Amino acid sequence: MAVNWADRVSAFSRSPSRFLSGTTAEAFLAELLRELRDDRASYSVKVLLLSPLCEHPTVLCPSRSVGEETALELMSVFAQCPPKSAQFRCHILLALTSVLVCTSCVSGRSRASQDFLDLLLQIAQDNSDLHGDGALRSVRATACDCLRELEACSPGLLSQRLELLSGLRQREASRLHQAYAGLHSLVLRNAVYQLTQETGAGAEHLKALLGGNTSVSWEADSGQTNNKDSAILSSLILGPMGTVPTLQTGPDCKELRTVLSSLLEESYLLTPLCQAALLHRLTEVVAMVPGVPPAVFRAQLLRLLGTSEVCLLHATLLMKCAFTDSLFSVEDEAFILKRLVVLSQHPLLTTPEKLFYMDCILHFPENRPISCGDGDETLPVLLTARLASALVPTVFNDSATMLARLNLLSLVYLEEGEEGEEGRGLAYLYEHLTSLLHIVENGGSREIVVTFFRAAFLFLLYFCHVERFSNNLTEKLCKLYLRHTYLAPHLINLADQTQDKLTESNWAVGLLKALQGVITEAPLAQLTLQDLSWHLKMLARVAEEGDIPQRSTLSFLSSVITPSSSSLCVSGNWRLGNSLLGVCRRLLVHPSLDSLLIPLADVLQHLTCRYGDTDIQDHARLYYTLLTTLSREKLAGVLAQGLTEGGRQVKKRTLSCIMAEGEGLTSLLTIQQTEKAIFRLTEAHPEPREETQSDKQRDLNQTETESGPGEAKAALEAYRAQFDDPSFASEITLNYQLAHIEPVNPHFDQLFSIRLHFNLTDDHYEELSDISVPCLFRERSPPKVRLRLKPRRPYPTTLHASAIFTTQDGLSWLTVLPDIHVAFQQAFMSPPAPPAWGRGGRLSLFEGLWDEISSEGGETDPADSATSLFCCQLKEAALIALMEKHFLPYLISDLSDEEEFKVLFFLPPQSHVLLKIRSEEDAVHFNIATDNWQLLPHISSYLLTITSSQEDTHS
Repeated sequence: MAVNWADRVSAFSRSPSRFLSGTTAEAFLAELLRELRDDRASYSVKVLLLSPLCEHPTVLCPSRSVGEETALELMSVFAQCPPKSAQFRCHILLALTSVLVCTSCVSGRSRASQDFLDLLLQIAQDNSDLHGDGALRSVRATACDCLRELEACSPGLLSQRLELLSGLRQREASRLHQAYAGLHSLVLRNAVYQLTQETGAGAEHLKALLGGNTSVSWEADSGQTNNKDSAILSSLILGPMGTVPTLQTGPDCKELRTVLSSLLEESYLLTPLCQAALLHRLTEVVAMVPGVPPAVFRAQLLRLLGTSEVCLLHATLLMKCAFTDSLFSVEDEAFILKRLVVLSQHPLLTTPEKLFYMDCILHFPENRPISCGDGDETLPVLLTARLASALVPTVFNDSATMLARLNLLSLVYLEEGEEGEEGRGLAYLYEHLTSLLHIVENGGSREIVVTFFRAAFLFLLYFCHVERFSNNLTEKLCKLYLRHTYLAPHLINLADQTQDKLTESNWAVGLLKALQGVITEAPLAQLTLQDLSWHLKMLARVAEEGDIPQRSTLSFLSSVITPSSSSLCVSGNWRLGNSLLGVCRRLLVHPSLDSLLIPLADVLQHLTCRYGDTDIQDHARLYYTLLTTLSREKLAGVLAQGLTEGGRQVKKRTLSCIMAEGEGLTSLLTIQQTEKAIFRLTEAHPEPREETQSDKQRDLNQTETESGPGEAKAALEAYRAQFDDPSFASEITLNYQLAHIEPVNPHFDQLFSIRLHFNLTDDHYEELSDISVPCLFRERSPPKVRLRLKPRRPYPTTLHASAIFTTQDGLSWLTVLPDIHVAFQQAFMSPPAPPAWGRGGRLSLFEGLWDEISSEGGETDPADSATSLFCCQLKEAALIALMEKHFLPYLISDLSDEEEFKVLFFLPPQSHVLLKIRSEEDAVHFNIATDNWQLLPHISSYLLTITSSQEDTHS
């Protein structure tokens, strides 16, 4: 059978866990390696077979030993691959790198890693493609990429090969020079860093490293890499000042200066991205070796200061961060800052580029830094208000640019102090904010709404102390809310964020108090149901502030629920009622509760008696009871946890801790949990079905009929027509009994209102609905429970089960049942043949399915179909007993026909397994055919189990 590797690899890539549920990682890996060694397979297929090893190496190679064995196999395949198959050779190198790195073979310096490293260096040194077709050049480029990946994942791996890599870089005249330069710079940076971690290392060690002997054995460098923190090696110059490790070499570092100069002189040949990476690494090298002056970069500065490439400008700023005035003059600093300001508004640049330049201004590395490099946004000393005025925000900017400019200008005007407040700059920012508010007021888009509230937060963050602006903003926000009440979440969030960031300011409280005033004073006649819902959310937030009086809020609630002004109570809207209760719940823990006691009790009592929803009535009754029976301290303790978690319902555990005298009520309201399982579901064997006289007569009439090809095809078409209904025969029903587990506490002898809940452990089946069982009594026969499973794939599975039930004393309990294991054979069903069919019709169906699966044509997809053979030793009596015990409900042929038995299993939703069982001279042959090849492992396991037990019985 030809394997459709494209579908198999695609299925594995989509979900490795789901794919491996039908096989094992070891078996699938063996298949991949066997196919890779097969000379008959095309190289396009072999490239496809390598993708699982590249994408999921740890799934297929879970241990270091498996990874090393796999790597040795792949290197053997590489050695046998002809040089012309360049693409395949490149993919093998990538797969080898993934396997060795991800299985820790490289960091452990395994023998396979040594062999692979030697292979890569050998490929990298082969420059015989200078006048060739470029096939070897692509392999060399891939080898160079693999070496760079190995060095990045295991720093110091190639430190003994620095001289070799330098020679390869200098000799390379093709476009691969860029790859060699990048590899050389990375190895140099890591090698110098490794020296800084060694005690006593100095100039002699560095000199020996740069002119290293390539014949140094692997064992000399076999120790584990001193990689304390891989994040450190990602960038040594971006951390706080003074954290860069240094190597004390003295002024004599001419070998290193020679290497650095050579790399810098060739840097103009590289692409901008590679130049930036090279400059970044060389900057780190110079920062770690004080003996090399930063002036080594001076020749490159003229080109870098005038660049239009973002990555090169970033590299320049990194150099400035590392060396400051050791390399950059004051004129250079002023020029870079002006250039950043110009680029931040350049019309031809994209928005991300402009935002990057603005971020560079806020984190500009100065020659004389005032801060300690802690990463906070600060303004450069050279950035004046006149220079920054080119970046004033406008309503025509996109949201990100507008907010970035507002943030920058706010810092500028804040730096000016009182003079800036009286100047035009701050007034302009406030006018800009009000312009955004007017756009929102006139129906701006959601993006504009979000931008306005973010801009308002930024403005308040810097200028909340300027009262004439902050107070005016409060008034405008209240008017905005009355026109657009759906903005309540934004206003609440603005108050929350401002309160968190500006702990010493009371602006947020002032805003909430003002909003309370405009809500409670608004005429009720114009109040819509939607506006009321937002008002209640806002008043609930206002009630969280202990400094805000709440009498007007209670007066508003009372006016809303009275029949004279509203039909709210009669309508019984649950969501609205819950919002009302949310306000009341917060008022219950307000510091001024004593003065609110009577009006709050009136509101709760009115909701209890008049509201049209039972759930709201019950909660209002509970709050009324708590209000009138508990002290303030206990009431605050009961409701505090619910309030801090967003106003959820009262926590019963808190109630039980604080109200010791109410343990009876608490127990009734709380679901207890049993220490161990109380009952379990045990499989109930179905009662044997008695064959009726009509069934016998129909089978007698059709048994003798031979089913020819025409009859088999017609039967198959009629059978398949039934599946046009997707729900046809898509479920299996499993019968269980709910029984006590011995020994059982007498307290649980009589159980009521049992609710069974099931959780799946995989995705082979659809979610199960809960099942209700009225009662379970020890002295009565166990109640029957039917599980209706709808398979997606008819595989074995395990169900987690739990149950909630009530005991005779009225308490509710939760118990976890033992897991339910659904075996493969429990999915077996007789084929859902039309009712008029007898054995002859089913036999025709069997022959039609068998012929279709065995042949290459037909409606069944050949890629899904499979045939197999299972053999075992069984005597004739044992075989008959096996048929009667396990296969009788699915037997298609006559049991008296001992030459060949035909068995047909149907597995929902639309899978079939066909068996032809025949006794041969040497063994019993089970010929298997199925239209779903993924069932074969389960079929074989099932047959092995039942035949082994039969052999034991008749031995």
